[in-house]
Amino acid sequence: KEVNKLIVNHMDSPVHMIPQLAGHIIAAGGKRLRPMLTLGSARMCGYTGTRHLSLAATVEFIHTATLLHDDVVDDSSLRRGLKSANAVWGNKASVLVGDFLFSRSFQLMVTDGSLRVLEILSDASAKIAQGEVLQLITSNDTDTGETAYLDVIKAKTAQLFAAACRVGAIVAKRPKVEEDALDTFGMNLGIAFQLIDD
Repeated sequence: KEVNKLIVNHMDSPVHMIPQLAGHIIAAGGKRLRPMLTLGSARMCGYTGTRHLSLAATVEFIHTATLLHDDVVDDSSLRRGLKSANAVWGNKASVLVGDFLFSRSFQLMVTDGSLRVLEILSDASAKIAQGEVLQLITSNDTDTGETAYLDVIKAKTAQLFAAACRVGAIVAKRPKVEEDALDTFGMNLGIAFQLIDD
């Protein structure tokens, strides 16, 4: 509930279309799996503060931004059983609001104040974008093999799962071996998730 409140508060903007369009995709539901991984990892590592809440919201903003961009790239008209944002507001608005959500995620990371968290989540964001471009290059290519396919899903999906788990260990100040273990868990869960989704 606290993370959802943070999400709603931070997607606010005096530019009316931004909260309207962002609210459309966020209100459409979704499992909030990635932010739950941050919350669960932090708790598992014994963290008792509140930093994990804003970082979970950050992870969800990154994810939601990628969904808005994906629907434009894929020319999707539906998202979670409802009209996609690009089907309602058009491609330009969807891309720009996706950019706004990415920017909000970076504002939240800066507010957190940890360069390590900023490094992990910004690196994940860059790899997600690379994965999307790689998917664009390999889609409809019958020569694409298993290795290339796994490279795509590791980058576009599993990378954020891994980062979401790792930051839970970081806020709890756990040793690197535990960070790495949570990262590996998140990566494997993300791969399995995308395999099933595909």
